[in-house]
Amino acid sequence: MKRFMNTALLYAILAMVGGVFYREFTKFFGFTAKTTLSVVHVHYFMLGTVFFLLLLLLEKAFAFSGPKTGRVLAVYHAGLNLTCVMFLVRGVLQVLGTPLSSGMNAAISGIAGIGHILLGVSLVLVLLQVRRGVKD
Repeated sequence: MKRFMNTALLYAILAMVGGVFYREFTKFFGFTAKTTLSVVHVHYFMLGTVFFLLLLLLEKAFAFSGPKTGRVLAVYHAGLNLTCVMFLVRGVLQVLGTPLSSGMNAAISGIAGIGHILLGVSLVLVLLQVRRGVKD
């Protein structure tokens, strides 16, 4: 359970760093349009901090963790961080006004999509583990 708490704390720190970076980076460049940098903060808070705090409560209530939990959560971490890194890459390029070729644009979207797929699959697998831990 301490692992879930430490992970939630780490993602809270990453969320704060993402939010401050978004605010300061756009302010420094005088950028006022929409950018994907704004979603890094929210993704890390909701899918990182809140998710692991909920897992902490579910583990305390149902003791659902098993031998596969670590592997599933490793995939979840990979998906969340891959997604947020690609949001960061796209957002920085947007603020800097860097023109992207259609191939590079598609690559950034594709990698972020892979991150979302990893998140979705691992979320379902974690929920199935929780369901197995719930006793009638």
